[in-house]
Amino acid sequence: MTRGLLAAVVLSVALVAPISAANASPPVGDGHGLTVVATNVIDARQTEYTVSTGALKHPVHIRVVMPTGYDPSSATRYPVLYLYHGTSGRPSDWITSGDALATTANKNLILVLPEAGYDGDGGGFFNNEWNGGARGGSQWETFEYDQVVPWIDQNFPTLADRGHRAIAGLSQGGYGAMHGAALHPDEFTSVGSFSGAPEIYRDPVVRAGADAVIEAITVALNHLKLFTILGDPVTNGTHWQGHDPGTLVENFRGMNINLWTATGLPGDLDSPEDQYGGIYSNVIEGATHISTLAFHSHLQQAGIPSHFVNYVFGTHNFPYWARDFREYIPILMNRFAHPSTPTKISYASTAKAYAQWNWGVAVHRSAAERLTTVKAASSTGFSFVGSDAATVVTPPLYVPGTTKQVRVTASGHPRTYVITVEPTGRLTVQIPGTSQVTIH
Repeated sequence: MTRGLLAAVVLSVALVAPISAANASPPVGDGHGLTVVATNVIDARQTEYTVSTGALKHPVHIRVVMPTGYDPSSATRYPVLYLYHGTSGRPSDWITSGDALATTANKNLILVLPEAGYDGDGGGFFNNEWNGGARGGSQWETFEYDQVVPWIDQNFPTLADRGHRAIAGLSQGGYGAMHGAALHPDEFTSVGSFSGAPEIYRDPVVRAGADAVIEAITVALNHLKLFTILGDPVTNGTHWQGHDPGTLVENFRGMNINLWTATGLPGDLDSPEDQYGGIYSNVIEGATHISTLAFHSHLQQAGIPSHFVNYVFGTHNFPYWARDFREYIPILMNRFAHPSTPTKISYASTAKAYAQWNWGVAVHRSAAERLTTVKAASSTGFSFVGSDAATVVTPPLYVPGTTKQVRVTASGHPRTYVITVEPTGRLTVQIPGTSQVTIH
């Protein structure tokens, strides 16, 4: 090759490379509480955004991985997987250690890797800080679920519906995925936990271990006071219930649930250091194993199916999570190809007012938090479990202006009401507490 030709080739590469890298994502703007303060185009698939938000104390990062060969001029839209890192992790972990680029190569999938802590600290456990009831502080729940998800849909070519949106993570991020899916089951069709802690309160043994881990991370890594994140599980148990996927297990009906766990015994993917000196990875895997077993048991008790992989050998290390992720992606893509929606809706919450699946519930009580559950809700009725009176507003399921007979049975005493369907096609039903409601 002549020097002239070599110079031309070098010049052409220098000119083309930035254009190729710039095609990693479409133009991105502010919105939904997020302000983009920096953009780092990493390669032809990856761009990392630094965003600021009033929900957090400092700017954080969101890495977005586009499909192989993505063309910004194309009208093609893609499903999305939100994938979380673990304690003291960063969005880049899944790329550098989890083989995420190779695993998602040639998949029609947008991968979103949001930060879940400040610059590699312990992480906020995907919760808005309790702070002794004063709240305030870092609001990770608001950021991860209420801001990042709609911001991604606003700025990227997503299929912005439940059937094409999933959430998954490792370790603390596995809890974050289950937590987000439990709070927002009408937004995610699939959830995956890789050595995660999908239960933190319902089982008393798990509760003690979860509290010990969360408080150790809170104090030692985040440099905050004890009980900052969720409060004391003894005196503030209701708040823990409201953020425990094990307590909120009804919310997972109709979702594609995937759990990977191992006992913590060294396996064939461990390095010699992990096998003989990695006590931390053995113990933490054992702890998440107990949490996953408890959560899976509660799924089984509720009759909710899941894909459950329980390895005897395996520690709390990336080679195992990379393997789990490779196993999850085909399951996920199949789910995206065949999405489904439950015909009857169940949802549990400790909030005074909540809305899911276009059902609205307002609980009439003075207490800020108390667990209530709407079960098997459909156009023909629902069950409500809770000690307080409530107002339930149905989705627009009926012909406006017509009347419906609504039978409310509480404490064994049925009462029938004739209620006119609202112009919106909804019914508003008043219930005295735990009740069975039939509509016809």
